[in-house]
Amino acid sequence: MREHEALAVSTAEETPTTAAAELEEPSLYFNRELSWLLFNERVLELAEDAAEPLLERMKFLAISATNLDEFFMIRVAGLHDQEAAGIEGRTADRLEPTETIAGVRELVQEIDARQARVWREELRPGLAEYGIRVAHCAELPDGTSEEITERFRANIFPVLTPLAVAAGRPFPYISNLSLSLAVSLRDPENGHEVFARVKVPKESLGRFVEVQDGENGPYFVPLEDVIAENLEDLFPNMEILDHATFRVTRDADFEVSDEAADLVSAVESELRRRRLGEVVRVEIAAEMSDDLRAQLVAALEVEDRDVYSNEELVDFGDLMELAGLRGHQDIRDTPFSGQVRQAFAGEDNDPADVFEAIRRGDLLIHHPYDSFSASVVRFVEQAVSDPEVLAIKQTVYRTSDDSPLVPALITARERDKEAVCLVELKARFDERANITWARRLEEAGVHVTYGSPSLKTHAKAVLVVRREGEGVRRYVHIGTGNYHPKTARLYTDLGLFTCDEDITADVAEMFNGLTGYGRPGPSRKVLLAPTHLRDGIIERIQRVTEAHGEEEPSRIVMKMNALVDPACIRALYRASQAGVRVDLNIRGICCLRPGVSGVSENIRVVSVVGRFLEHSRAFAFTAGGETELLIGSADLMPRNLDNRVELVVPVESPPVRAEILDVLERCLADDANGWDLGEDGKWRRRERPAEPGEVRSVHAELMRAAIARTGEA
Repeated sequence: MREHEALAVSTAEETPTTAAAELEEPSLYFNRELSWLLFNERVLELAEDAAEPLLERMKFLAISATNLDEFFMIRVAGLHDQEAAGIEGRTADRLEPTETIAGVRELVQEIDARQARVWREELRPGLAEYGIRVAHCAELPDGTSEEITERFRANIFPVLTPLAVAAGRPFPYISNLSLSLAVSLRDPENGHEVFARVKVPKESLGRFVEVQDGENGPYFVPLEDVIAENLEDLFPNMEILDHATFRVTRDADFEVSDEAADLVSAVESELRRRRLGEVVRVEIAAEMSDDLRAQLVAALEVEDRDVYSNEELVDFGDLMELAGLRGHQDIRDTPFSGQVRQAFAGEDNDPADVFEAIRRGDLLIHHPYDSFSASVVRFVEQAVSDPEVLAIKQTVYRTSDDSPLVPALITARERDKEAVCLVELKARFDERANITWARRLEEAGVHVTYGSPSLKTHAKAVLVVRREGEGVRRYVHIGTGNYHPKTARLYTDLGLFTCDEDITADVAEMFNGLTGYGRPGPSRKVLLAPTHLRDGIIERIQRVTEAHGEEEPSRIVMKMNALVDPACIRALYRASQAGVRVDLNIRGICCLRPGVSGVSENIRVVSVVGRFLEHSRAFAFTAGGETELLIGSADLMPRNLDNRVELVVPVESPPVRAEILDVLERCLADDANGWDLGEDGKWRRRERPAEPGEVRSVHAELMRAAIARTGEA
């Protein structure tokens, strides 16, 4: 069993006692950034888990590395900004930015070392046994050097642009996340030494060069190795003194002013600025000399604390390239495709009438166990083709190039239906794609709006208005995840189809509020951020707390990606103090400290990290024998509750409620990929039962349940 420790998460040296603890006491709150790093350690532990198939372990290693990239680009960059501005600790844990940066460095160095170890000692040799041999040039068998040279000169050399630093030649700009070779050169004629940088063009050529060996099959050689072996071609008649790989991470976050008159232009301007962001991390190969390192640190104007030494590979994220190799099914997870629920299946090859099915009762879908194309896409496509449909409105936060949903709005407009799309231009790292989609939609005549510059539209909803009889009926899909076909196969997300008059009226008013101008009034049933979602959640926690008694005990179950908001945490502490059982299923960040005597001893925090990325949000409040259940797009974080448009809706259909509550209990019971958070800030992975038949895996159980629903063996 491995324990994940929350370093520097508390300003108190001792666990608070009942007498001393105030609910705003900093020691009751874990640090947000360090809590996220502990989540990434849980991802890395799956790469270390011998029970996982080898290629899946390599995927988890790659995911761990790419997660760190975004963490530095956004979260660490924000800490640097706070430090530069002299902002003192304002978070509930009261850590200063400098203290948090120090804690981040300590944890990241441990993660880097673990990544290198598992690659060197387990994954690389294990994969070689299955013919996936990753090797450096010096490790290749005799007879391959000629092929390496030929491949370099024919395919790689023409793409390279060596840049030397000398008089009149300033240090070159190093783009974000680009891989480079730092080279030290000497002119043998005059003895002058210069520094040069060679960008490794992995974006166009791939990170690994496949080299054939007649007896053993292919080897995969890192591209930077091939370039390093042939530096004499790039710097003819120069003496190569030293070389090593490095990589730069820059501040990639940005803010758009509330005063921006043209949001598209403002976002495009910030995207251009992103390329020039401050350097927040420099990764270097462990073998880099002190002299070369000193030159880099000076040229990039960073501090030693921003430099991270990497063994084996700089950027394990590129291993995802090898994970995509064809074949090798024996070292992958068993394939699984989302199933088609009966309500969407139809009969005799005729597609189901989704609107008729929704009129019979609310419908639930749970991705990736249920097919995205056969449910959400089918809903929109029927709306587009149905002559009785008058309008289709949709939010877009993240989508993909091959998504059929956004083009469907264009088709709807061509068929003279009202088509509205709320495009979130500030969806991090999807800004360019969303701008492209927005322009295509506008050109087709779709009404496109971008919401407020100060708010991100994170709500997930599709609204369909259909003429029925002498009036109209509204249908909605409300989800916990993005309208993204690819992530719908990897992320667990819930979706509700309903034509409930109150819910659909609330969603319609949400759309009108985002496209028009006005102050939203009270909702009939839904909870919206930033207006009243936090208050609605806290009110429900308080209601359950007040109703708790020995004869009819109350209970709170919450499932989300992150729990950060201090006001919500304090409400949960008060519920625990009143004796309410609180079960939290939190994939990532948790700033609540469970198990503190007199404060949170009735709170349990469980994290499930496994084959699928847990992404759904659900909130269940039980009091007096009745349970109120909500699902939606929001995590309980200040950014979601204050700075985003979020939509959370009640689930009232008994069969739908029963299925979601069953999912929550399965998540809490998972002992295949479940971790428990302790009072000491350590995440402890649950021990799997010795008998395979007794192991509880929510992902395996729900895959089996989905297949059983379709009657397939």
